[in-house]
Amino acid sequence: MTEELEFDTIILGGGPAGFSAGIYAARGAAKTAIIDINMLGGQPSNYLELENYPGYPQIGGFDLMEKFEEHSDKFGVQKFSMQEIEEINLTTNPKTIKTKEYNFRAKTVIIATGASPMKLGVKGESEFIGRGVSYCAICDGAFYKDKIVAVVGGGNSAVEEAIYLTKFAEKVYIIHRRNELRADKIVQERAFKNPKIEFVWDSVVKEINGKSTVNRITLENVKTKEISELITDGVFPYIGITPNTNYINGQIAQDSKGFIITDETMKTSVDGVYAIGDVRTTPLRQVITAASDGAIGAVYAVKYIETLKEIHV
Repeated sequence: MTEELEFDTIILGGGPAGFSAGIYAARGAAKTAIIDINMLGGQPSNYLELENYPGYPQIGGFDLMEKFEEHSDKFGVQKFSMQEIEEINLTTNPKTIKTKEYNFRAKTVIIATGASPMKLGVKGESEFIGRGVSYCAICDGAFYKDKIVAVVGGGNSAVEEAIYLTKFAEKVYIIHRRNELRADKIVQERAFKNPKIEFVWDSVVKEINGKSTVNRITLENVKTKEISELITDGVFPYIGITPNTNYINGQIAQDSKGFIITDETMKTSVDGVYAIGDVRTTPLRQVITAASDGAIGAVYAVKYIETLKEIHV
C-alpha cells in the first residue's frame, strides 16, 4: 500500500543544490524532505577530486557530498533515494508527487534535479568518466597540467573550455565533425591565435581507449572514412547539456533549451515552486553556485510558507 507523507518543503534532487536547500529549509523550521530518482550526491559524487570548493583545497567529490549529507542529517532532513516519479502536480495546493512507494504532499517544491551533459555515446566513454573523461574543464582542468587533452565540439562552450584548458595542458586538440566552428567569431579568433590549440576537422570520436586512465582515442574522418588514433590523456566532450526536467510536462516556464526560468529568489512561474542549481537558466554551473542557489531558494520557500500561515489565520 502506498504511504501518504506530508511536508512543508520537498526538494527534488539530492546534489549540492538540493542538500544546501535542505539545510536552509530545515533550519527555517520547515519539515523538509529530499527525493532523488538515483542515489544521493548528484554529479559531484562522480568527480575524482575537486579543487575549487572553498575551504577544501582538494577533496574527492564523493567525500564532499558525504559532508553535505551529514550536515543535512544534523537538521533532520528526511531523505528518499531511488524514487521513480510516476506523477507530479506543481500547480495545485498542496503540491503532489507520486512514486511507487509514496504519495507526497508539500506546501512548496524546490527543483534541484540538475542537468546532464550530452554523451558521445561511444565505447569507453562511461568506463573512463573521472579517469580521463570529463565534462567540466573548470572542475578538472588543473589535473591535466603539462598533459595532452582533446575537446570535442565546435560551439562556444567547446572552444572557450579548450582555451581555458591551455592554462594547464601542454597541448589541446579541438575535434569537430565539420570543417568550421559554430562558436562566435571573437571566440574562434582567440582559439586560432593560441599556439597550444590544434584543430582536427571533419572528425568524430569512435572510441575512447586506455588502461587505468585514458591514453588515446580512435577517430573517424566523416568525409574520407579514414580511421586514425590520437594520443591524449583526457577527453572533454562539449556537445551540449540538457536539463533533467522530463517530469515537468510544461507546468512551469522554461527557456528554449528546457532550463527552468527563475527570478533572483529562485522562484519559478508557479507560486510555491523554486528551481536551483544546474536545472535553471544560469551563467555558471558549479558546486558552489548550486549550493548558493539552494540557500536562496530555501530561504524564500520558507518565507512563502509563512505567507500561507497568515492567509489561514
